[in-house]
Amino acid sequence: MLRISDEITIEDWELTEQFMRASGPGGQNVNKVATAVELRFEAARAPALTPQVKARLKRLAGRRWTKEGAIIIQCDETRSQARNRDIARDRLVELIRKALVAPKRRIKTKPTYGSQQRRLKSKKVRGDVKAMRGKVSRDD
Repeated sequence: MLRISDEITIEDWELTEQFMRASGPGGQNVNKVATAVELRFEAARAPALTPQVKARLKRLAGRRWTKEGAIIIQCDETRSQARNRDIARDRLVELIRKALVAPKRRIKTKPTYGSQQRRLKSKKVRGDVKAMRGKVSRDD
């Protein structure tokens, strides 16, 4: 069981772990031992998560979100299967905690009269500088 917050926990039946051989350097250990882990969490069917949290989680997960509504997290950082398993679970917990935080609503603000006047003045000055460029006419 994974504890996300005081109210939300993920049961073990909601998680599926699959172990495979890791890629990269490591010599004989990499060739013999399946240390990499692929953690699968069926987020779309999770009863503990609200629809709003699931929508934010889908956006945060990005490519890790499958068409079936599962989140797949892979980890092959260490030589230890148990450590990779813990890292993958920690990543899932962190992702769900980020999804629990509702973003603040943006409050539209209006520029002040002074800032509008300063902007228009700077545009006018810049336009005058550009107008001074160009060919000089010969007036006799």
